[in-house]
Amino acid sequence: MSTSTGTQTAPTAKEASAPQRTGQPAQTTAVSGGATGADQPAANRGKTSIADVVVVKVSGMAAREIPGVYDMGGGLSRTIGAVRDRVPGGRPNVGRGVKVEVGERQTAIDLDLVVEYGVAITDVARDVRENVIAAVERITGLEVVEVNVTINDVHLPEDDAEEQGGDTRVE
Repeated sequence: MSTSTGTQTAPTAKEASAPQRTGQPAQTTAVSGGATGADQPAANRGKTSIADVVVVKVSGMAAREIPGVYDMGGGLSRTIGAVRDRVPGGRPNVGRGVKVEVGERQTAIDLDLVVEYGVAITDVARDVRENVIAAVERITGLEVVEVNVTINDVHLPEDDAEEQGGDTRVE
C-alpha cells in the first residue's frame, strides 16, 4: 500500500487477515508472531509461518484416509493426474481436488471428491469433514472455519473392469 506521498504503510488488520486463494503465488501465514530478546522464553523467540500448500497437502491426505473416498478432483484434473501417475518418476498429487483460503489464524477448505458406489454419501462427507478439520487444526494450529465437500462422481465397480482392458467392441 502506498499513500499519496509515496511512503509505504502497514496493512490494516482487515487486509492482513483477508484469506488468500491458492493458485496465486505461494502464500504463507504467520501462525505465531514471536517476541525477540534474550529475556523471552526460547519457544517464543521468532515466528512460525505456514505455506498454503501445507494446508492443501494435509487436507488432501486426511480426506483420502476415509473409507469410501475413491479419488479427488474434477474430471479433467483426474485425467491429467492419471497421466502424471503413469509417467516414470511421477508422483501422485495429494493436493488434487483441494482449494484453500488461509487468513492469519483461520482457514476454509473446499474438497472435490469421487466416492465409491454404495457408500452413504452424507456419512462419507461428514467423516471427511471431521478428519480434515482434526488433521489441519492439529498439524497447523489454524482454526478451520468450514470444509465444503462437493461430490463430483461415483466410482462404479464396472469402471475398474474397463480400465483393466475388459471387453472391447472390436477384436
